[in-house]
Amino acid sequence: MAAILGKKIGMTQFFAEDGRVERVTVIEAGPCPVTGIRTFERDGYEAVQLAYGAVSEKRITKAERGHLAKAGAPPLRHLAEFRNEAGELQVGETVTVEAFEKGDKVKVAATSKGKGFQGTIKRHNFSRGPVTHGSHNVRAPGSIGASATPSRTFKGIRGPGQMGNKRVTQRGLEVVEVLPDRNLLLVRGSVPGPRNGSVEVRSER
Repeated sequence: MAAILGKKIGMTQFFAEDGRVERVTVIEAGPCPVTGIRTFERDGYEAVQLAYGAVSEKRITKAERGHLAKAGAPPLRHLAEFRNEAGELQVGETVTVEAFEKGDKVKVAATSKGKGFQGTIKRHNFSRGPVTHGSHNVRAPGSIGASATPSRTFKGIRGPGQMGNKRVTQRGLEVVEVLPDRNLLLVRGSVPGPRNGSVEVRSER
């Protein structure tokens, strides 16, 4: 199994050796130093903690600086744990894109783009109402419950509200190319988040 932290650069085209054009997302991943190992005996679960994103010392807290210094790592912005991915890794080692190979199936997790407060048409793909003469229900959600029984609206009714800006995991992606000299992963298809947003890449189980 393999896991790594990185940032989304953007989307582009990749021309395969057989002439096919692949729509790929370029992810700048690693190098990620191992800053912590969680064991079942000590922590109750097994995981590896990786760090990514060089930053000046004043941008992180004193506690974070001390934690990274113990692992011999420079100041880094993002830390994340990957369960059941430790393997033979030890604190102080570095994970690079070479942990992945062309053709590997991966899943990418990130925070999706925030869309702000949106109505039901955009947020839940509702259909609009009639636009005929006298209609007062063009983009409103319509009836959401009976008046007499149960005289209330049930929890979980899809309505307007905050859209996006939440953790999303895109599964079933494939590594099209690995460029170790530039720390790049080319993944077929799109991944969540904006350009330069941080992403977590894991092998599919």
